[in-house]
Amino acid sequence: MKFEDILTNDDLLDALYDMHFDECTPIQELSIPPVLAGHDLLAVAQTGTGKTAAYLLPVIERLVNDNYSQDNVNCVVMAPTRELAQQIDRQMQGFSYFMPVSSMAIYGGTDGRTYEQQRKGLKMGADVVIATPGRLLAHLSMGYVDLSKVSFFILDEADRMLDMGFLDDIMQIIGHLPKDRQTLLFSATMPPKIQQLAAQILNNPVEVKIAVSKPAEKICQRAVVCYETQKLPILEKFFKETPPRRVIVFSSSKHKVKDLAKSLRKLHLKVGEMHSDLDQQVREDVMLDFKAGKINVVVATDIISRGIDIDNIETVINYDVPNEAEDYVHRIGRTARADREGSAYTFISEKERGKFRNIERLLEREVEKLPVPEELGAAPSYDKRDEDKGSRKRKGNWHGTKGRGRNGNKKGTIKKDGKSRPSKSSDNTSTTAQ
Repeated sequence: MKFEDILTNDDLLDALYDMHFDECTPIQELSIPPVLAGHDLLAVAQTGTGKTAAYLLPVIERLVNDNYSQDNVNCVVMAPTRELAQQIDRQMQGFSYFMPVSSMAIYGGTDGRTYEQQRKGLKMGADVVIATPGRLLAHLSMGYVDLSKVSFFILDEADRMLDMGFLDDIMQIIGHLPKDRQTLLFSATMPPKIQQLAAQILNNPVEVKIAVSKPAEKICQRAVVCYETQKLPILEKFFKETPPRRVIVFSSSKHKVKDLAKSLRKLHLKVGEMHSDLDQQVREDVMLDFKAGKINVVVATDIISRGIDIDNIETVINYDVPNEAEDYVHRIGRTARADREGSAYTFISEKERGKFRNIERLLEREVEKLPVPEELGAAPSYDKRDEDKGSRKRKGNWHGTKGRGRNGNKKGTIKKDGKSRPSKSSDNTSTTAQ
């Protein structure tokens, strides 16, 4: 479906044309009509499916077509991180380029001058405020922010916000909103805590569910079954044999990230780290240096597994297997963006085999297993039936051919020409009204 089939504002359609947005992705096709019709929405869709446009476009059209007052805060978009808030704001500016719709991003980790700019903007009113929970709550506590005229309240990456401990902040912010607002909740997963939140804040919502896409077919996926103590030597050997240019290494905790980054710096690699102990300015500087090539390796928690758009990442390494299968898709989706090629490696300790089997069930295929280097000794088997036989010898190496021949999977959402487009086999969607 084309945008002109569901949107009517010519200025908005002109902006989409200039941004090379033509056809809707499934999440956009299913979400935009009910939002235009005034329904609350519960949408389950992973990063990269075009969900930001799915909520911004209908809100922008309604703000203009229905002549909302520009002296009020008319829409609040909540995002879990500063980086995502900035990204949403950039898209907002592009979509509203030809329209009298104002927006501003509100987030922490800034200097006093930026805080003052945020304060003035909130007092004057902005059509769309895109904010992280903590910083918006800080402004609200000062008494100069009026959210009583908000018509649209949007939670983006709600599951991630709850994982980061923002539930209380979100509920406090909701207490400042009118009860007759329209609420849109977007989440990559639907755990019980998200279902409970949806039941609390949504009114008879339309539900849109997009099946989790498989990774882009140009990602070459491999794994190594090893003991936990073998992970660091394997990673060091890999970097010695293949000097990194732009690599993300994901680990399970901020303490591991710090230790791992310290170890890799001893190899004279240009290493940055990303975790919750760093303030916003440091995190932004790390990402800017990574984009500029001043840093070759970023060791990170899942803080950058979603909502960060960085091109030309050649390799993603899962030093630890993620707890949820969907998180694996988000992590390795940092590479092979914009129809490029990329590689993903996962180190599977003996205690993580069950989690990786869940990932393979989601992928509907077995990921190629590489042998542990001989000099590092024996390794556990991936198949419990072979445990008494010792480590199995497997074919393959660390530098094989990239592309679909390794992945063998054409399903998923592929980012192309600056926008997200679903492949023909990824439109396993459903929409129901409760």
